Amino acid sequence: MIKTLHAFRLFLAGLLASLALGAHAQLSIEITGTGASRFPVIIPIFENEGRLPQSVTDVVRADLERSGLFTLIDTGPLPMPESVAPDLAAVRSRGADAVLTGSLIPMADGRYDVRFRLFDAQKQQELGAMSLPMSPAQNRLVGHRIADFVYEKLTGLPGYFATRIAYVIKSGPNFELQIADADGMNAATALRSREPIISPSWSPDGQRLAYVSFEQKKPIVYVHTLATGQRRVVANFKGSNSAPSWSPDGSQLAVVLTKDGLSQLYAIGADGSGVRRLAQSSGIDTEPFWGADGHIYFTSDRGGSPQIYRIPASGGSAQRVSFEGNYNVTPRLSFDGKLLAFITRNAGRFQVAVQDVATRQTTILTDSARDESPSFAPNGRMILYATDTGGRGVLSAVSTDGRIRQRLTVQAADVREPAWGPQIR
Repeated sequence: MIKTLHAFRLFLAGLLASLALGAHAQLSIEITGTGASRFPVIIPIFENEGRLPQSVTDVVRADLERSGLFTLIDTGPLPMPESVAPDLAAVRSRGADAVLTGSLIPMADGRYDVRFRLFDAQKQQELGAMSLPMSPAQNRLVGHRIADFVYEKLTGLPGYFATRIAYVIKSGPNFELQIADADGMNAATALRSREPIISPSWSPDGQRLAYVSFEQKKPIVYVHTLATGQRRVVANFKGSNSAPSWSPDGSQLAVVLTKDGLSQLYAIGADGSGVRRLAQSSGIDTEPFWGADGHIYFTSDRGGSPQIYRIPASGGSAQRVSFEGNYNVTPRLSFDGKLLAFITRNAGRFQVAVQDVATRQTTILTDSARDESPSFAPNGRMILYATDTGGRGVLSAVSTDGRIRQRLTVQAADVREPAWGPQIR
């Protein structure tokens, strides 16, 4: 029943067992599946890149290869400057469909102007060009943005490499809310507590996280500004305060409160003001997700078994969304509103599924047994989730067609509660 699910979500972090972990341990990513067809591309080093302490194009290559959609063709250590038109016939003869050329132009203030162009070797044409200013320490960020550029030009979808993820680890007696780049690098601890931290949720501008902390010995919803570390209590009513989800404009949160009895859905201002009830139910309503389509999706047992419903964000009548199976929970709508990810029970296993919102066609994407907390990448192509491998918690990612798979782990530690941040332009 949903009561069991709700209690499990609230106290999940308190049950995580792990060995001690360094405060800034990195997630390591293993590719376990790739796309059916992959773009063969050449990503040579950029002109003047040897002046940098760390490579830019290494980041680009790693991003593209990790996506499962690209095959990298090696051309050796010679650069291909942005100012020189590449020999596209030679590129084709090496088996590549596209090539990226680039140069780092030194600037008077010690930074570089990173200029790059992408060419289609099959059509014999340039696909686009861009210029980005970069300090030597910004090699990873610029590399991610270049990879996003290549990804979008060749797939037609926005890239997701220059994004961040949030997740919770158990480090000795401490729980840590960590923020990392989408490739698991640059991990940093935003909050450390001896009590559980669960349900991180990114604001639409990527500057704040809402989450639930038990540091006051009860579940309380906080909003945390990442740049300053400043925190604000948003929901601390009688009973449980849980499961925050941001409105698309960042002004409100959908939350679950028990102040009036059973777990029910409320909206509250991001500053803690103006709480209002969204729905009336004789059952348990929980796990809201505020979609860009103007609806709040949530889990409820109002029909007898845990299923997914939605209501208008302004409040009103609930509409059932999930119909296959007798246990469907944790809804998450893609940023474009076309797909709904959730956890379904299938032959006793809890797995990530995705439903086409227009057709209601549902596909199970994973073959694991204890999946939790699905979260879409900003482009809707990948879903990040938590699962168990070898008796400990890890993060995994799967493409919405189920073909591309990744596993993200921290050595000797449990990792849970993932949330993929927005794309910041």
